[in-house]
Amino acid sequence: MTDPNNLIQFLPLVVLAVLFYFLMIRPQQKRMKDHQTLLSGLKRGDQVVLSSGIIGKIVRVEDKEVGLEVATGVTVKVVRSMIADVRSRGEPAPANDSKA
Repeated sequence: MTDPNNLIQFLPLVVLAVLFYFLMIRPQQKRMKDHQTLLSGLKRGDQVVLSSGIIGKIVRVEDKEVGLEVATGVTVKVVRSMIADVRSRGEPAPANDSKA
């Protein structure tokens, strides 16, 4: 039969595990989800900041990489997951229809 004292001894461990989940694991999962959402919304013309601190403008978007213009005429390929932040969104391309 289980002794109530044994259950009381394990209660602080259970409380610590639950606290650890809500203070550490859950916020990290939310940050990862937000970053994936940010990366999936990348488009040409966005000004982005890389995790290394380099700022550039996206000129080409591929599955795993993006073409980033870091200076006039200087384009580098960057792994998509290294983009840390989007500073400004590019202007949407005008529609090709002329309904004027």
